[in-house]
Amino acid sequence: MIIVLKQKTKQEDIERLQSLVRSKGLDPYLSQGVKTTIIGLVGDTTQIDPRSLEVDEAVERVMKVSEPYKKANRAFHPDDSIIDVSGVKVGGDHLAVIAGPCSIESEEQVIEIARAAKAAGANMLRGGAFKPRTSPYAFQGMGSSGLDILYKAGKEVGMPIVSELMSADHLEEFDKKVDLIQIGARNMQNFDLLKQLGKTKRPILLKRGLSATFEEWIMSAEYIMAAGNPNVILCERGIRTFESYTRNTLDLQAIPVVKKLTHLPIIIDPSHAGGKWWLVEPMARAAVAAGADGLMIEVHNNPEKALCDGPQSLKPEKFEAVIKQVRDIAKIIGKTV
Repeated sequence: MIIVLKQKTKQEDIERLQSLVRSKGLDPYLSQGVKTTIIGLVGDTTQIDPRSLEVDEAVERVMKVSEPYKKANRAFHPDDSIIDVSGVKVGGDHLAVIAGPCSIESEEQVIEIARAAKAAGANMLRGGAFKPRTSPYAFQGMGSSGLDILYKAGKEVGMPIVSELMSADHLEEFDKKVDLIQIGARNMQNFDLLKQLGKTKRPILLKRGLSATFEEWIMSAEYIMAAGNPNVILCERGIRTFESYTRNTLDLQAIPVVKKLTHLPIIIDPSHAGGKWWLVEPMARAAVAAGADGLMIEVHNNPEKALCDGPQSLKPEKFEAVIKQVRDIAKIIGKTV
């Protein structure tokens, strides 16, 4: 349920209505936009009679919300959320470009890629230190030492860093070092981990699960937000279908659907979606044209010898060419890198 307030409602009336909501055992979620102020009711809304609210002189109307997610719901927050990742804005008219290797392999490798990525137009640096791999015999990442390398590279080139958290055991370390904490597709419904992420104020990049519906994905974001962290960015990275030629199937419809259902930013990962380097460029162009708030692209200086996901990684010079095209498309739809 949401309470839509009349324009120019006084602050004292807003606080009075919030107190009323709390007195009924509900949590008021205040959203103040340019033209509209809304109080979302989170909890058992059967405890309050909508008619008792509608007669209030400060209330324009009361609306029921049928979706199970509340804080992530566009109805609760009509304006687009803009998430600040250590100075880099994600959402609105800002286009985030996250680039870097799938896995951190050495200090020299990461710093070389970081310099090239920034020169090409990236504004965040990614790198995997803890890697969830299908095979227990595959390279699992360098762990904490790899995270230290990524942290150092980010400081050297002046870019916020992005890395995947697999376990709450490392949350304290990530909270200190990582600017944007990534939750991978396999952990999208790790609800205990999502609750722990609600206790940090670090922004969270939540990837869509391999076979997750839109509602399941948004409900996972709701877990983080309900636990106290509103700074969630959604990431579409391809879903599993019957097609085996590509690694996954990139669902570009996710962009307009997410923007209709939620106020959260959405970025696209064309690298993991197709699993082939030559698919990254056309899918990146299409994603930005469809209104994505950012891209996450894997870049490697020597993909042929990469320890992880070399076939889907772009060389720095190719990444630069992609960003030039993406920047032109972004201008047309009113976004800037």
